[in-house]
Amino acid sequence: MPNHDALAGGKVHLRRGVDLQVSHSPGVYPPLVFIHGGTGNRFNFRMQYEFAQAQGWEVLAYDLGGNGQSSRYSRYSIGRHCRDLARLLVRFGVELPVLCCHSYGVPIGLEFLQHHPVSAIIAIAGGTHDLAPWWEIPLMKFMAGGGRYLLHLPGVKKINKLLSTSYSHSVMERFFVENPPPTDFDAYKGLEIFWDYNFFLRHPLPKNLHIPALVITAGKDPAFTADMGDELASHFDDGTHLHFAKGGHLVMAESAELVNEAIANWLSQKLTIN
Repeated sequence: MPNHDALAGGKVHLRRGVDLQVSHSPGVYPPLVFIHGGTGNRFNFRMQYEFAQAQGWEVLAYDLGGNGQSSRYSRYSIGRHCRDLARLLVRFGVELPVLCCHSYGVPIGLEFLQHHPVSAIIAIAGGTHDLAPWWEIPLMKFMAGGGRYLLHLPGVKKINKLLSTSYSHSVMERFFVENPPPTDFDAYKGLEIFWDYNFFLRHPLPKNLHIPALVITAGKDPAFTADMGDELASHFDDGTHLHFAKGGHLVMAESAELVNEAIANWLSQKLTIN
């Protein structure tokens, strides 16, 4: 039987040695472009992708290089991710997108809008600096060094779920099925580019901070706090910070309906939507 999953997508050849797995659905303005975080894939935003598609908006989600079903990079950099995103948008004719980013996807979005026109940015659980909690770097180095091969063990899978979220509803169960911890070296090697990231050291005179920005944080997120969300929103002339007290780092799946409603209401206030 044919696969009618909206996020199934297909390979898109961008340049020599680089093929990205992309899901795209045509629609009206505003086009939402989803950028997942570290060790993630395009399915991280399933609930938002399907919601936006149901509104009739154009939507695009893809696996970053070195993640999911996309090919690996010979060398990782935020600039390389941004350049390939620009190529991808040209390929699909996407103009003035709303970037919806999660975790380490937020630095990619922030860097992208320094060089390309966008309508708005939605930043979920990610920001401008100090993004790696103290425990992440040694843990990810352990995973890259071989610890990732333990991830197929049932006990390790259970521990990973418990550490990732306190929610156990059907959306989260599907999230973990579609977003298992990767066992590919590059998914962990590619994280290193974010560990010392500082947006304001790279851009002492940042551009395009006049665009509307929606920052979403959650009370049970150990990596990105409400104070960090307040700071990020304050850098934009039109910044809005929404805090979900009961959510965690995966708030877009944990509280999908609330997040979707918040995004729709915010877009209707900030942009002219057909």
